Amino acid sequence: MTPAAADTRIYEASLSRLLSAYIGAGLCFMLVPGTLLGVVNLLQISGRESVTLVLPGWLQAHGHAQVFGWIGSFILGIGFYSIPKLRAGSKPALAAAWACWAMWTAAVTLRWVANVDEWHWRALLPMSALLELAAFLVFARSVSQHRPDAGRAGFEPWTRVVITGAIGLLLTLLANLVLSVWLSNRGVSPAIPHALDQRFLVLIAWGFLAPFIWGFSTRWMPVFLGLRPSNLAAMAAGVAVNITGVIATLAGWGGPATGLFVLGSLLVIVALRLFEPTVRTPKTRGVHATFPVFVRLAYAWLFVAAILGVAAALFDVSGGIWGASRHAFTVGFTSTMVFAVGQRVLPAFAGARPLWSPRLMLTALALLTAGCMLRVACEVIAYQDYAAWAWSVLPVSAILELAAMTAFAVNLFATFLLEPVVIQVEA
Repeated sequence: MTPAAADTRIYEASLSRLLSAYIGAGLCFMLVPGTLLGVVNLLQISGRESVTLVLPGWLQAHGHAQVFGWIGSFILGIGFYSIPKLRAGSKPALAAAWACWAMWTAAVTLRWVANVDEWHWRALLPMSALLELAAFLVFARSVSQHRPDAGRAGFEPWTRVVITGAIGLLLTLLANLVLSVWLSNRGVSPAIPHALDQRFLVLIAWGFLAPFIWGFSTRWMPVFLGLRPSNLAAMAAGVAVNITGVIATLAGWGGPATGLFVLGSLLVIVALRLFEPTVRTPKTRGVHATFPVFVRLAYAWLFVAAILGVAAALFDVSGGIWGASRHAFTVGFTSTMVFAVGQRVLPAFAGARPLWSPRLMLTALALLTAGCMLRVACEVIAYQDYAAWAWSVLPVSAILELAAMTAFAVNLFATFLLEPVVIQVEA
């Protein structure tokens, strides 16, 4: 092996360790601060048959750990791993990636402590928000140095959708900082007031998470699922309608905006051609053969979430339909996509490792789907006071989802720790 090849192998190993650190931190946030706290919250809600008796700070701590601690860490890790400057062996870029990891991990941890324990929360809340914003700006600076290939007029269409999601994340972090400073000075607890939190959650879900997933779906799904190329005009229209819905919600027109989210979701599903006949054999080597089924199911959950949003705006009297809509989005859509696509691409990114157990992948996805179905259905039935028995089913959904998250984490941890790295380097 030549010295250059040896250096390349060493640097690839460094990149693999960097990605492993981001994924490992994300999985830890997902399991304990996120899912386990969510189970505790739901057990309290079920036992008391009321969501109003659970501390709002605990509910928001669960959500923050899941969205920023888990999904955010995954996004930053994959983003840094894919930056050409990092791929070219830039030591400053690698150092920036590690600094971002340290700031982001510390920030999410501080936010969780502030919300749950309320220890010095007036100081920790804005400190956490400022660290998260600083970490993202480090990430954005590194990513912004990437330019389209020579000869191209601009970024590829899927990249523009992802950039829309990145702008949504920036706006989310800015809003989080403003809210944190306001709470620190005038709040009575670290929990965001309900009315503001409702708008903030829409910004997170439809302004940040949805465009990110749609962009990478445009890039990967035609290849992974054997579909025809995405309809870019329909995708652009769907993203535009969705952005309009987010702006309308932030302006105080949350009810009419729910209809825009339905239309935007439908346009995106049509654009991706997910339910059209395939033209090639799906690429399922190394993962479970049901991978395409769960990707399509995730987008079905997206549409269900949007429809439930309309129902909530019209009929909700207790928060149950709103909660079901959010759960269909965050668990049904977002988590299912991460479970399916994450176990497809992350092992390949981290040194071309094989996934440790495709069967465990199926187990995690099946448990997640079952738990989400029970949660979404019973949250509406119980909270709306349609039937008392639904309160006793809600904890079952929580246990199923905790088991699913554990199986997913075990599979990825085992993949990163036990499976060999297979990096192709020319001798």
